[in-house]
Amino acid sequence: MARSVIACRISSYGPFEPAALDHLASLGVRHVEIAVPASDKLEQAGSQLESLGLSATSMHGRCDVQRADIGPQVEEQMPAFEALDTPLMFVSVKTAGLPLETVYARLRAAGDVAGRHGVTIVLETHPDLVTNAAVALQTMQGVNHPHVRINFDTANVYFYNRGMDAVGELRTLLPFVSSLHLKDTDGGFEHWCFPALGRGIVNFREIFQLLDEAGFAGPCTLEIEGIAGETKTERLVCDRVAESIGYLRALGRM
Repeated sequence: MARSVIACRISSYGPFEPAALDHLASLGVRHVEIAVPASDKLEQAGSQLESLGLSATSMHGRCDVQRADIGPQVEEQMPAFEALDTPLMFVSVKTAGLPLETVYARLRAAGDVAGRHGVTIVLETHPDLVTNAAVALQTMQGVNHPHVRINFDTANVYFYNRGMDAVGELRTLLPFVSSLHLKDTDGGFEHWCFPALGRGIVNFREIFQLLDEAGFAGPCTLEIEGIAGETKTERLVCDRVAESIGYLRALGRM
């Protein structure tokens, strides 16, 4: 049975992101989500990942549906995906008043470009195209492209909605999910509380059971965004990541 890869989004380190790769490697993490490097930084990024035994299983890219030239925008990022052998482009997309059919058409154009390079674009669980499973299904049906899929965020479904359950939402959306963000939450609507894994309400054991039953092998990427009002320190951020990795190990995921 296929098992999902565990990765970490390095922006989880906030202002201490420069310490992320070394710290993750020391914890035994082997996969990361990074931003698409600028062309003049690409060789350096690849060398750093390789030296630490890391691979970029996804990269946060640019896919602006407000632009009619979205295809060329995606195309200019493809050398990075090829150089780092990264199959997923993580993006957050909003209609910002554009007609849905225009947005769908532009995402199809983006998917055409990405697909030619063996890359799939994954849309984050954000309003107003992937607010929840029902909305995301409408988007998937409207775009109707094999290289445009969903990044399911286990906490955002609570933050942007009331009365949701992450396991149920994932079950509904799973055929269109190519990656996940593993993020915990206290479950409050629009409440910025994203602690270490295991300290919130997300039932990760059931999440992984659902993924395993489906044979899901895509990356499950740890993301920690902290708690409103707190003062972030490097020690706090690193400890939360380490605690979360320990939690995943206790679940038998690493």
